[in-house]
Amino acid sequence: MSKILIVEDDKTIALGIEYSLKQEGFQTEVAHDKSSAEKILQTSEFNLVLLDVSLPDGNGFDLCRTIREQGDTPVIFLTVRDEEVNVVMGLDIGADDYVTKPFRVRELISRIKSVLRRYEQQPPQKTEIRLGEVLIDTAQARVFKQRKEIILTALEYRLLLTLANHAGQVLSRKQILEHIWDVAGDFVNDNTLTVYIKRLREKIEDDPHRPKLIQTVRGLGYKAGVGFETD
Repeated sequence: MSKILIVEDDKTIALGIEYSLKQEGFQTEVAHDKSSAEKILQTSEFNLVLLDVSLPDGNGFDLCRTIREQGDTPVIFLTVRDEEVNVVMGLDIGADDYVTKPFRVRELISRIKSVLRRYEQQPPQKTEIRLGEVLIDTAQARVFKQRKEIILTALEYRLLLTLANHAGQVLSRKQILEHIWDVAGDFVNDNTLTVYIKRLREKIEDDPHRPKLIQTVRGLGYKAGVGFETD
């Protein structure tokens, strides 16, 4: 039985979510502010965290960063703010999905099940993946080039790992998006993916304008390029 932490300052919304999740067979725990959530996370493990962006003593982005530092527990953001900058920021620091209030409970539950299913179906990862001179240490979620660490955002790392795990295989934009996140909405689209591909190339390619590690296959998508090895 999956256990979910609900971090929501609106007690009415939190109560409604908690009731609905229990009806679906989930175990739940509720925190109404950032400090309470941090204390709970120190003593309990969860299969997923529902996280409000706006909290009375901080914000969900900071709490999401803390969760990401501690492990890979899935995070779904709940917020009334649906501007592109907030969507991208949430995804960038490691959120798995983003639901804008007001939302339908059935939709939220569907998103939760989708994220949990994706984590449960993930195959065991190789300890190390090499892409040319780039080394991906999957155990620590760190990336190196010529022994120098490359700092990637959570979403850049997911993108690189997705391409590297399918090296030599052409992935369509849709396939890549499905591997990286479960978000639906106007802000998660081809343009967003193009931006991330560009940012990733700038960090790992010798010449981002003539990429060798992340190749564009015109009309089809992208593929990881030369020098692929796994340990």
